Formats: sequence, structure tokens, C-alpha cells
Amino acid sequence: MTDLEAALRRAVRGEVGFDTTSRALTTMDASNYRRVPLGVVAPRDADDVAAVLEVCREHAVPVVARGGGTSIAGQATGTGVVLDFTRHMNRLVGIDPEARTAVVQPGVVLDRLQDAAAPHGLRFGPDPSTHSRCTLGGMIGNNSCGSHSVAWGTTADSVRELSVLTARGRRLRLGREWSGAPEGLRELVDGELARLRTGFPDLPRRISGYALDALLPERGADVARSFCGSEGTLGVLTEAVVGLVESPRARALAVLGYADEAGAAEAAAGLLPLGPLTVEGMAVDLVPSTRGLPRGGAWLFVETGGDTEAEARARAEAVVRAADVVDALVVTDPGGQRTLWRIREDASGTATRMPDGSEAWPGWEDCAVPPVRLGGYLRDFRRLLTAHGLRGTPYGHFGDGCIHVRIDFDLLSADGVARFRRFSQELADVVVAHGGSLSGEHGDGQARAELLPRMYGAETVALFERAKAVWDPDDLLNPGMLVRPAPLDANLRFSVLPREPVDVEFGYPSDGGDFSAAVRRCVGVAKCRTTSVSGAGVMCPSFRATGEEAHSTRGRARLLHEMLAGELVTGGWRSTEVRDALDLCLSCKGCRSDCPVEVDMATYKAEFLHHHYAGRRRPAAHYAMGWLPVWLRWAARTRTAPVVNALASVRPLAAVAKRLGGIAREREVPRLAGETFSRWWRRRGGRPAEGGDLVVLWPDTFTEHLSPSVGRAAVRVLEAAGLRVALPPTLRGRAVVGDGTSRSPLALLTARRGQVCCGLTYVSTGQLDRARAVMRRTLDLMAPVLETSAPVVVLEPSCAAALRTDLPELLHDDPRAARLAARVLTFAEALERHAPDWAPPEVNLPAVGQTHCHQHAVLGDAADRRLRESAGLTGELSGGCCGLAGNFGFEAGHYEVSAACAEDQLLPAVREAPDGAVVLADGFSCRTQLEQLAGVRGRHLAEVLAERLD
Repeated sequence: MTDLEAALRRAVRGEVGFDTTSRALTTMDASNYRRVPLGVVAPRDADDVAAVLEVCREHAVPVVARGGGTSIAGQATGTGVVLDFTRHMNRLVGIDPEARTAVVQPGVVLDRLQDAAAPHGLRFGPDPSTHSRCTLGGMIGNNSCGSHSVAWGTTADSVRELSVLTARGRRLRLGREWSGAPEGLRELVDGELARLRTGFPDLPRRISGYALDALLPERGADVARSFCGSEGTLGVLTEAVVGLVESPRARALAVLGYADEAGAAEAAAGLLPLGPLTVEGMAVDLVPSTRGLPRGGAWLFVETGGDTEAEARARAEAVVRAADVVDALVVTDPGGQRTLWRIREDASGTATRMPDGSEAWPGWEDCAVPPVRLGGYLRDFRRLLTAHGLRGTPYGHFGDGCIHVRIDFDLLSADGVARFRRFSQELADVVVAHGGSLSGEHGDGQARAELLPRMYGAETVALFERAKAVWDPDDLLNPGMLVRPAPLDANLRFSVLPREPVDVEFGYPSDGGDFSAAVRRCVGVAKCRTTSVSGAGVMCPSFRATGEEAHSTRGRARLLHEMLAGELVTGGWRSTEVRDALDLCLSCKGCRSDCPVEVDMATYKAEFLHHHYAGRRRPAAHYAMGWLPVWLRWAARTRTAPVVNALASVRPLAAVAKRLGGIAREREVPRLAGETFSRWWRRRGGRPAEGGDLVVLWPDTFTEHLSPSVGRAAVRVLEAAGLRVALPPTLRGRAVVGDGTSRSPLALLTARRGQVCCGLTYVSTGQLDRARAVMRRTLDLMAPVLETSAPVVVLEPSCAAALRTDLPELLHDDPRAARLAARVLTFAEALERHAPDWAPPEVNLPAVGQTHCHQHAVLGDAADRRLRESAGLTGELSGGCCGLAGNFGFEAGHYEVSAACAEDQLLPAVREAPDGAVVLADGFSCRTQLEQLAGVRGRHLAEVLAERLD
């Protein structure tokens, strides 16, 4: 490997990565398979690609081209050198609106092309559900399709010319009429014309095998088209000319409800003569909530287009009239359509879990049959599932007869893998019996190539091998795919994972307490690799800041997978590779909600840090900021906040303190409040007002010591709404709910004083033993509260999220933890539930800012939206993460990424705010980031409302 790496470094101007991290990040795609490469190269241009091919040919090392790594059949993995086109060869070279074409490099993400084409009224026709991260090179390699294929076909239908390098370094320009054909290809086709005319199924989604029939003279001898779907086995794409289609000026979406999926499937083909843009189907099993959908147990999503909204709507209504449905809905509002489409697009992730939470896997992800036979095929498919004791929920492109499904294969045991093989063989026969294709979108890869003889016969498969030899006589490019394939049950990525549960601290309730199962959640669909967030989305801010796979949720999950495997990442919990990848994880929890399979990287990071530093010295920031509640309470008890503030204002002293504490030198140390919130509460009287429901207001560390004005404002608003506000007890033993302490002389003698804390700072720094001790002390203090029905109102979103999730998951053996978690309400939720008739004061101003990432991911912001609307605060808050994220943005070495995260959504939204706009930021971190990076004062919603009470 050393000689190969050295030769590549001499020959290539792009990055060459033979380190453990680079290799671990590319062991898997979105399939069931895993292959460990020797190294990864990110070429800068076609010359670099040619150099890689020459070096690898000399060393007899295979080459695998990789785009977004979202392939589902295993074809984006390899044991040789992986070419990563996403780093440098990712440009949109140009668009010709008159010719309706675009020139792209293989690493360009589809959405970038769509964004560039949109101002011209154009778009690229195929649009897989991974459109925000899949690349054009990968789409050409797999001949991808997407939901609009009934109107605009497959990627092959949109390809005009391809620039390709063969394994032996020849540069070809592929096109029609044999343009760019390698020597010997025409002769091969001329000798097999009869077979090419009769041996290939005629259906819209026939992706399996090589498209050699595109080389027939009556089909224009289109070499570029025949190259599509070859999965990187014939040549390496370096540039493509693709066709664009006119995008309808207006669209409407008809959602048709049917009793079951069979009814929807049988209806789909009958809608095609109406000229729809899509005919997508899915059943109720894959829908988290049917809210907003018409009645039914399955739905068709039928999109229509027109020059005007009225025209698009009329066509959608014609579809409804033509369909025999249980119920129907027509939506013309773009926002409403996006919401509905998101349900369909997320199915690729949600399908990986069965309704009972058990795992489901690809493998038979996208078979296709003639649309008119789809209903019969689905019935046979269901019978086969039942016969093998398997479960799966089909969904997908019903109008094209293409079905996606994840099946609950047991790929961990020998018996389960054997059943996987038997089922695959039998299902292949069912697909062929219906005149179908083993692959209707994602390619054959390793998952299905072994079964191609069942579809095409041995002689046609032998023809595929001869075609491969014409293009790649040395079998250098992606060997083991399509021809001479590896067995479909070899190289399974689960085989390397430990069979016994790993000893961990969190409970992982959704994964049966199994950390390996939690890590297996990531199936590689890579929604975390998007370069922009939609709506209020958050995931994954560090990837958007760096563009590096290692800093995506998927990348970190891959490294954890390899850590558990122990073959490539050998350090276990002491792994520096995993530590470095997790270092830039903001613990924003965005993946917990935005990831279709709910990967929770913040929890995995805390778990890892706990084990990584067990018995060892930690980074200084873990002591400085992990123990922040202790330092702040000490300052409050000694009444030294003014002294601390004065010392922090002396720059040389502050610089020394920041260096010792592991704090970024660019950061200003926040000022401590002169009077804590609890002290103000006691000075005020410390007892709740009369009347109304009792609510317990949580004095979190940030509200208590750094922004007590938020607490004071919340008390005013809650009391104005008629609620009785109390603080949690501060004495363990005999305590009274409602006065924040106990004045009983006996209690003062027998109880120990303390202060509640959610443990957030200890969790985020992986100090889980300390976090558990703090949480247990808090539960002891809260015991009297838990004996009442009073809710616990938490003003700081990150603390509320910690109480809702970290507390019960870390103290999964203490039933009090779940009880307290169930009591936690946000400020807006408390008002909505316990003062439903109260009307907030009218603010009547535009609002800007950002929904706190933990609120988005864990708590939900529906009540906040309604409260803002009632108060006349107009406008939508941005998504993303502020970038400070508690201790993250303060830690040395994180400042640049922290600032880049703020520039992603938050700071632009504030800069573009209209005059007089209210800047809302419920989180202390968000307010601090705004103040330090933009000089803007953000305010908690409670402060805005309290100000208007006057």
C-alpha cells in the first residue's frame, strides 16, 4: 500500500487519503454491503483521473468511482482506490437555455443544477428522493429516475454526450451514431443484433444489466445512453452534457386515497393517459401521521402542471374525477405541496424501521414490472413475504411499476442470511414472471447482479461479460459488479459488528439498549449531507460549514460502525479518529428529528466521550464549561460576580483565563448577573400568587446566573396569565412546593440544601458519571413536585431538551426520571395548556431569529408559533443552528466553524430583517452568538411579551 500511496501522491494534484479515517468513511454506501478500500483520491480534474487510472493499472489495484455514496446495491464501495468526485470535480460548467442543455462535472449535486436551471424555466427531469445530495455522476452510473419519470424518463433519456476515460487511459466522447465507441464494441453488437432486439424486457424502468440494446441501429446506436447504468464498470465519467426540460409554471398535487396499496397500485396505470408528472404511491405504514392526508390506507401522489395555477388545478381535478378513490385532496399552495412531498421523500429512511421499531433493510429496494401488472405483482410479493415470515412496506413509483421496499431481514445470524438468499432467489423469479426488471432505479450492484441470469439468461449475461471486456479488458473498474459478481450474501456490513451488546451508559430505548443497533440506524441515505436546510431544518450544521464527510452525521456514524467492528478503526473507545470526527459535532440534536431514521449523534458523542476519557485527563474546556454550574454557583454564593466581571474585562487576564480554560481567544466571556434569578425571587417574597394553576418554573443555570431578566419576565407573563408560579425546592428532605425552599425549622435541621440542574453541560462533555449524580440529586429535590400535578416550565430550550430526553435515557433505571421528563413544558406550552383563555399583549411587529435547534429537534415549536401569532409577531424564524451550541462555540479551535454555522441562516436573517423587527432567541447560546458576532441583542419571547404588559 505504501508504494501505491506514494505513486499516487506523486501523480495526482488532488488529495490522496490512505489514512484510517478516509478509508473508514467510504467502506459503505446506502446498501447492506461493506468493502474496505486501500485509499481515497479526490481528483481535481480529468488529468488527475487519468493519472489515478495509470497508477492503479500498474499496481493492479481496482478503481471505484463514487458520488454522494447513496447507492443502495453496494456499487459505490470497493477494495481498491475510491475516486471521490464531490470535493473538486463538482462544478456546473454551464447552461445553454436555448439548447436546453447543461454541462456538468460528475460530482455536482442535482439540486445545484436544478437551482441554476430554474431561472430559465428549466429543470433536469429525473429527481430521486436524494436530490439534495446525490450527484449527476452517480445518477448516470445508476441511470437514476425519481418521481417524475412518468413525464421525463430516466437519466439515460436526458443524457446527450459523455466525456469518459477508459481504464487504459483513452479519452472518449460518447454520443449517438457510435460516437466515442471503444474499439470492438460495434463488432460485438453487429454479431448479436437478434439477441439485442428480443432479449430485453420492454418497460420504462428496466435498469438491470447493460443497456446494450441502446446500440441498435434503429435506436441511433447511442453509446452515451448505453453507458448509463453501467455502475462505473466500463469507464470513468469526467463530464456530461445533459438535456433539460421545461418546468411547468404552476403545479398542483392531487393526493388520492385508497383503501389499501393494492387498490392504489391497480389504479396507477389508468391515470397515465391523463399526462401526469408523477404517480407515486405509499401506504399508511410509512406515514408517521395521516394529518393533512385524505382518508385511506394508501395514497397516490399525482402531480400535474400547467401555465397557470388554474390550469394545473383543473388537470389535478380531472385526475380526481377519473380515479375511483375513497377520498382526495388537491393542493396548489407550494408550501403545502412541499410538506406532502416531504412525507414521500422521507420514506427511504422511515422504511428502515418497522412499525414496532424493528430494523428493515434494502436488498430488494426497487424491482419494476409493467405498470399494468403492478397490482398482481404486489399480491405475489406479499404472499412471498408471508411464506418466508418477513415484513416490508412497499412504496414508490407506482406509475412506472417500480416499487421500493425495506424488509426486516435478519442479516446478523447465519439462518437469517440464508433466508435472505432464498427469498432473493424466489423473488427474482416472481419479478421475471411478471415481465419485470430486478432493478428499476438503483442498479444491480452486489445485491442483484448474481441473479441476472434469471432475468436475462446465461447467454445474454455472457454478452454482458464480453461488453465489459471490450471497455475494460483488465477488469480494473469496479470489479464484482454487474458481471462476475460477488455473491449477494457476501460482504454484508453487519457481519463485522459485535454479537454481544456493548456496555454503555445511555439506555437507547428505541434500540433495545443496544449501542450497535443504534449505530446501525444510519443506512447512508445522507440527508445530513445537504448544503442547505429547508424550512426550520437543522441537520447537519458542521457538514454545511466544512463540506467534509467526516463532519456529517453519516460520516460519524460510519466511523462509530468501524470502531465497533475493530478491523479498520482499532482503538475502540480510545479511537482518535472517532474523537476527531466528533469534535466538530455541535450536539445540536438536529439529526434526532431531521434524519429519516432518527440517528442521535449528540447522544452517541456524549457516550463516546465518556468512555474515551474514562480514567484520563480531559481537555481543559470540559472542566471549565462542563462544570459551569459549579463555578457559577460558587460565584453567586461568594457574591463575587462583580469581581469576576471586572477581571474578565482586563484583556491580559481574560486571555490567560481563556487559555487555561480551553476557551477560544476570539470569544468574550459573558458577564455574570449581579443578582441571580433565585435571589430576586426570594427578595420578591418567594411565594406564588393566589388563584390559577400552579406551575414550577425551572431556574436553569443560564437563566439563574447569566440572564435572570428572562426569568423575571417569565414570572410576570405567567402571573399575568393567571398562573401561580413557584420555584423548585432547594432542600432535600422535608420541603414545600410553592415557595422555592422550605421555611420549616425542622426541615432546615434535617434536610440538605441543593439546587436543581438538568446536567446538560456534563452530558455534552461526556462526563456521564457526574451528570448522573447531578440528575439524581435533582430528582431528590423534585420529589415533592412529582407528588403534585404541577408542570415544570423550562425557559432554556437546551435544558428542557435535556430533561425530556437525556434525563430518562441516562437514568433509565430510575422511574422518577421519566415522570419528571413527562412534566416538562416550554414557556409557550405552559401558557397554551394552563391558561388557554389568556390573550397575550399585542406586539404587532415582524419577528426574525432562529428556532432553537433543540426546540426543533426535541421539543417542537408549534405552541410557540401559535403564541407568536396571537401576539401579532409576524414572519417565520429561520432554521439551522446558531453555531455556539453551548460549550461548542466557546471551545478553542471551534470558532471558525461556529461562526460559519451562524452565517448559514441566523446572521443573514437578522441582517435582512425589516426595520423595527423583534429579534427572537430563546436560547442563551443564540443570544450570545448574536451579540458577539452581529452586535444584536436577541430576546426571549417571555421578555418581548413582558415588555408589552405595561
